[in-house]
Amino acid sequence: RRHTYRYYLAVIVLRSSRPGEAARAAELMNRIPRPVPIINAGSGQDQHPTQALLDIYTLDRSFEEQGGIDGKVIGLMGDLKRGRTVRSLCYLMKNYRNVRLVLIAEQFALEPDIKAHLKENNIPFVDQARLTDVLPTLDAVYVTRMQSEWDTAGETRQINYADYSITPENLQRMKKTAVIMHPLPRGPEIAPAVDDDPRAVYWRQERNGMWMRVAIL
Repeated sequence: RRHTYRYYLAVIVLRSSRPGEAARAAELMNRIPRPVPIINAGSGQDQHPTQALLDIYTLDRSFEEQGGIDGKVIGLMGDLKRGRTVRSLCYLMKNYRNVRLVLIAEQFALEPDIKAHLKENNIPFVDQARLTDVLPTLDAVYVTRMQSEWDTAGETRQINYADYSITPENLQRMKKTAVIMHPLPRGPEIAPAVDDDPRAVYWRQERNGMWMRVAIL
């Protein structure tokens, strides 16, 4: 007799506004007789690993004719304190050589725990308040929106977006080989006119997200 066996893969894709929720769910699912894998699709303000994977893939493809990510200067700009995509992307930088990070923020600077991780892994970084001061040196600028949903007293309203925005005027000061990234959704931090510039890769970045998550599943 011939037997047909059907195997069903159960996976939980979890996205939560609570920090650490994916780790707690994974711990619980590991205790049951048939453990269920947990995919972290965004956990509070702490981590967003699937986004980091698609971001690093986009960077790698963007620089494939320039020697890859090694040796590049990458600017991270915007709400670095509350933006989980930047936190996860920083963790992956230890896999590359001679990468230097420029942290373009002021009120919402990168949290000390991530800076400590960068130091521990010998990843050089500098804090910078204004994009215009460093723009010509960047091989990539990763723009993030202001995370106003985490405001407790209207903090976002105090931000001068002119210091943390990409405009057509900025494009004239960028390297011809540089790339502009954004995890989306975006606000006023990238002018719509920038979309037509070949260095704007955020729509490609979004499409890469679909394939990266297919691969993870």
